[in-house]
Amino acid sequence: MHGRGIERKLLAVAFLYTLTGGLILYLNEPGPDGLWAMAASLIMFVGFMLLSMLWQSRKANFDMYITPLISFLAGTGVVFLFRLNPGYGYRQLSWVVIGLVTLFLTTTFLRRYRDLADYKYLVALAGILALLLPIFFGIELGGAKSWLDLGLFHFQPSEFVKLLLVFFLGSYLMESRMLLQAGEQRVYFLPGVQQWGPLLGMWLTALMVLVFQKDLGTALIYFGTFLAMVYMATARWLYILLGTLMFLAGAVAAYMVVSHVHTRVAIWLNPWSTAQSSGYQIIQSLYAINDGGIWGAGLGAGFPGFIPAVHTDFIFAAICEETGLLGGIGVMILFMLLVYRGFKIALVARDEYAGLMAAGFTAILGLQVFIIIAGVTKLLPMTGITLPFISYGGSSMVANFILAGMLLNISGEANKL
Repeated sequence: MHGRGIERKLLAVAFLYTLTGGLILYLNEPGPDGLWAMAASLIMFVGFMLLSMLWQSRKANFDMYITPLISFLAGTGVVFLFRLNPGYGYRQLSWVVIGLVTLFLTTTFLRRYRDLADYKYLVALAGILALLLPIFFGIELGGAKSWLDLGLFHFQPSEFVKLLLVFFLGSYLMESRMLLQAGEQRVYFLPGVQQWGPLLGMWLTALMVLVFQKDLGTALIYFGTFLAMVYMATARWLYILLGTLMFLAGAVAAYMVVSHVHTRVAIWLNPWSTAQSSGYQIIQSLYAINDGGIWGAGLGAGFPGFIPAVHTDFIFAAICEETGLLGGIGVMILFMLLVYRGFKIALVARDEYAGLMAAGFTAILGLQVFIIIAGVTKLLPMTGITLPFISYGGSSMVANFILAGMLLNISGEANKL
């Protein structure tokens, strides 16, 4: 069976959901921007449907829930960006279209992703070089020096390095799993230099991102994904414990040495002491979430413009203000369903390598969502990363579509069996 009826029905529901948002914007303020917000829902729907029909013609057995969930999330992002600033809405729509093209290319040319395992060290080298580029040639935006200015747009290499990280770790951990599992029957066993190597390498990489790029969120995602994949490959808590202690030690050192990290933590601990300066953003976010209440002020009826950078890091606060607690929970449920599908794909994957890759990609997504929402709600220090598929940002959007494409590729292998 290669029919994709369930996927298309869900895509149709996502289309109506996004169209309703665009219609509300148009009724609030009739004009070309409102019409484009409605047209955006149709453009995205046509793009996703074309992919669905193409995959059916190729008899691809991809998971049928991934793209509808992404359609809901991307639709939410486009509608809110048109509401916040139509200029961001137009550009975000362009990035979604580019993302759909990227999804097509990923599901076409990376279906034989196993071939990359033979080049895992080249993949690692490419990732390290990509992280080094912003340090020497990058520009600083939002406090983090992790961007390259390419003229027409800004490019954030770290968004793509997280994918390379999974490609490398998936190959390396499967090759070294027996070595890493050595001594698992001995309580007193301590890992040797060969086991410490990757742990130390990832620790240094995360610290490099933290210290030189001043990007706390990306460092957390890298190291968290690494620990999650190590545990899934070895089932050894010892690595998780050692890795967590190493990261905490590095974070404390960075807090004492790196002023940007110190400021972020200080804002988190007591934003009210700097309410008119560095603490202003998180305080406005908390006000917005509180003002939304259970039901929200209504789309277009809130005041999210008081939150600096609301279109990127803090878009979740705008969603909560205008759609209320229920809207915020709805967005989180969509992400939880996406993570659930990702781990389900990992569980039924063709083999352990594919399962580890799927789990790694899913861990990245889940960690990123948790870290940014925890930052916006002051559960963790604010980290300056995007809310996948919703926040404004081309690098993030394209990288997340590649991630989704890899999950589809892995699910397609499993469903052939």
